[in-house]
Amino acid sequence: MKPVEIAKGIYDVGVIDWNIRDFHGYSTHRGTSYNAFLIVDEKVALIDTVKKGFEEQLLRNISGIIDPQKIDMVISNHTEMDHSGSLTFMMNKIGPDKPVYCSKMGKKNLSRHFENSLNYQVVKEGDEISLGNKTLTFIDTRMLHWPDSMFTYVREDKILISSDAFGQHYAGQEEFDDVVGDEIMFHAKKYFANILMLYSPLIVKLLDKVASLGLEIDMICPDHGVLWRNPGKIIDAYAKWAKQEDLTNKAVIIYDTMWHSTEKMALAIADGLHEEGIEVRPMKIREFDRSDIITEVLDARAVIVGSPTLNNGIFPTVADVMTYMKGLRPAHKIGAAFGSFGWSGESVKTIEAELTGMKFEMIEPSLKIQYVPDAAGIEKCIGFGRQIARSIKG
Repeated sequence: MKPVEIAKGIYDVGVIDWNIRDFHGYSTHRGTSYNAFLIVDEKVALIDTVKKGFEEQLLRNISGIIDPQKIDMVISNHTEMDHSGSLTFMMNKIGPDKPVYCSKMGKKNLSRHFENSLNYQVVKEGDEISLGNKTLTFIDTRMLHWPDSMFTYVREDKILISSDAFGQHYAGQEEFDDVVGDEIMFHAKKYFANILMLYSPLIVKLLDKVASLGLEIDMICPDHGVLWRNPGKIIDAYAKWAKQEDLTNKAVIIYDTMWHSTEKMALAIADGLHEEGIEVRPMKIREFDRSDIITEVLDARAVIVGSPTLNNGIFPTVADVMTYMKGLRPAHKIGAAFGSFGWSGESVKTIEAELTGMKFEMIEPSLKIQYVPDAAGIEKCIGFGRQIARSIKG
């Protein structure tokens, strides 16, 4: 990835990671990018760096524009290691005594990441730095999604450099959203669902704060994926996703199976939902990554979880997805539990408890069938799907 001038004197000097397929448990089927931004004015600023292992490419990208030693400052919007891993390498090339601007928590985190002492300069909400013709303003965005996070706004160019917010794990030569087209919204949705859904209440407040500041935004530049030349599109999507209220009449059936009995139940439940006009996504856990499942959960009205009973509990793959989903705190969902069993049947009760703990509106009674569902059992499953559909419509 060569540097791209995104506005006069502002360059994306980041790198593409074509080969990454797992990002701390998040499936990155399309790879990702680590974006960094160089602003060349009377003073020169580098905003964020890249993951360790890509530092030489970042240096080459910068060197194609300017001698790195002419950089006057580095701004760390976010200290997670995919954005700070090459910080000390770059500071040694730039000049280790030059300032690194970051939030208060950013200084704390970076000091713990790196043994050597850098010239950390703490900035807070509303602080400004003049580069000459361009002015940088800092916006506090703590817990989106780390406590150190902040945005940098370039006032004259109306560009918001947004750290991990509004990002996507997407590797491609395309620089901007309008070049990729609508496909990019799936990647943005998956990113929100798996990284930011937990922080939805804070995102609602952040969007309100940005609106109250009266910031004009012509472009949003996240640290992953393409840049948004149509910022209203992704802002509107975040407002919808964060409120978790504008849900579709869709049901996601999350299940796994040992000898196909629970699977037969899942598909019969799907038939009942479909007969009532509900969009349905049956997702067998061993065929879908957990992060793809959660992407479907984000805007679904109903989440239906099924498991056979194994060792007096739920199937391990189901436990994995339940734990992952609980941590992300999806809201305003209808929940339902089902499963097959041999002689004890505890799995359904366990699923009920987990979904109730997530504050789902539960369909009662849950459904469990011993051994293989016969014709009458299949009809019960279809009826269960219809019952859930009525709740969705209601």
